[in-house]
Amino acid sequence: MDILGKGTGKQVPPSKNIAKERLRLVLVHDRASISPQLLEDLKEDMLKVISTYMEIDVKGTEVTLNSSDTSVALVANIPVLKINRI
Repeated sequence: MDILGKGTGKQVPPSKNIAKERLRLVLVHDRASISPQLLEDLKEDMLKVISTYMEIDVKGTEVTLNSSDTSVALVANIPVLKINRI
C-alpha cells in the first residue's frame, strides 16, 4: 500500500488508522445507545428540514457522534449551496 501511495502522490492511511477510526465510531455509537440505523434516520430527517430553508450538498454531508468521557455531541457538516429566500 505504501508503494502505491508514493507512486500516485496520494497518502494512503495505514490500515491500523482506518481500523482505529472504525472502532472509535462503534464505541461512540455504543456509548450513546444509538444504532447506526437511528443515526442514519436522524441524518435524513435533519436534511429534509434544512432543505426547506437551504439548498445543500447531500453527498458532501457528514453527520457523526463525538464523545468525551462525560458527553456525546452530534456533529453535522452540511455544505450549503444556496440559501432560499422566503
